[in-house]
Amino acid sequence: MLLSGTEARLIAEALEAGDSLSSALSGLDGSRREEARALLGVAGLAKDPEALVAVLRAIEGARAQTTSVETLWTMPGHVAQSSGLTTSIAKLIEGARSSIVCSTFNFQTTSLLWHGLRGAAHRAGVSVRVYVDSEATSGNKGPSADQIAAWLTPAVVFRTATFDGKPVRNHAKFVSVDHRWIVVTSANFSWSAEFGNVELGVLVDDPDLAEAVEREMRDAEEVLYVET
Repeated sequence: MLLSGTEARLIAEALEAGDSLSSALSGLDGSRREEARALLGVAGLAKDPEALVAVLRAIEGARAQTTSVETLWTMPGHVAQSSGLTTSIAKLIEGARSSIVCSTFNFQTTSLLWHGLRGAAHRAGVSVRVYVDSEATSGNKGPSADQIAAWLTPAVVFRTATFDGKPVRNHAKFVSVDHRWIVVTSANFSWSAEFGNVELGVLVDDPDLAEAVEREMRDAEEVLYVET
């Protein structure tokens, strides 16, 4: 769970080249590096490089897959015919088995995701994490961050904070499902973005990319966001 396939391969290659375990793990960020080291100690692998390399290669193989990319469109009048639609994100969320991480600027109750994310948050074994823009969720422009958090309970909802005395704007618009599929899109979570505007997104099947995006947002939480 801590390592992507690429990270497992790089650590294995470093160990095969004769690097120490500390050196091989140096590419991981601090918290994951220490957690990985602790797990290796408990498993008895820290002092058995040959067995550790075998485990790392197994992780690499388990994570290996061909990345696929599909475009997702919103166009008025059902003009888009050549690929998937933005509304298919709701189906992706409906099929989530373990995790949903998403970010948007504008979240409206008219969005298919208003009910979809609530349903996912109440499914056993599925964690939901949402990032929203503080300004876009204030002043009767839509549900407030507090209302979103209450609606999606037990999901974790973050709103933007201030940085250097200025409000942070959350313009990152993505949905990551099961640490594998990630949609990056121009669409907000609203009826117009899902049915009426011209919007373009891409659906990528790539665990390494999904996990990297999720990790980047986690790292930014203490600096740029406030838990609601």
